[in-house]
Amino acid sequence: MSEPIRIHGFTTEVLAWKPWLDVVNLDTATPAQLAAMDEMSAQARSSPYFLLLAHQPEILMQRSIAFNAIMFAPGGMPRAERELGATVESRVNGCVYCASVHAQRFEQLAKRSDVIEQVFTEPSSAGTTAREKAIVAFSVRLGSAPDEIAAEDIRALRQAGLAELEILDLIHSVALFAWANRLMLNLGEPVFPA
Repeated sequence: MSEPIRIHGFTTEVLAWKPWLDVVNLDTATPAQLAAMDEMSAQARSSPYFLLLAHQPEILMQRSIAFNAIMFAPGGMPRAERELGATVESRVNGCVYCASVHAQRFEQLAKRSDVIEQVFTEPSSAGTTAREKAIVAFSVRLGSAPDEIAAEDIRALRQAGLAELEILDLIHSVALFAWANRLMLNLGEPVFPA
């Protein structure tokens, strides 16, 4: 995409992240800590976030397994739409870092940024198609009032053309980021480019 989007403190720029607790030193990391980071991604050993979470390698391992299964599983909802759900949840929760990462992934996969501009501006009205509007509206509702989700919310997704597996994938991706955002927001802070 062209210029980064910057709206209401949210951005599609590549951000750094500064932890508020000490991270694992790779030179003294245990085999379990290294394996847990490797389960996440090849870049995890250079990420302050994963170096921090590696203090509890079993939790990091389980987090990585869940993340990879939810965000990268074949079939079901297209990856771009899973990333959109994650971006919306991150925007609703105020997690600038996660919103940036997943907005970038949406742009890479969908080859467009129009809905990201809308999500950053006003998530409750974002979406460029009926399907996208339904995905965003459900993600906002699940993020802001999870106890109010009802059968009619699921029916609205079906009416917008989502299959059952796609609905389940959307719920998983939004719910995953309800948790992931809380980790990011309470363990450190985003660092904007100079």
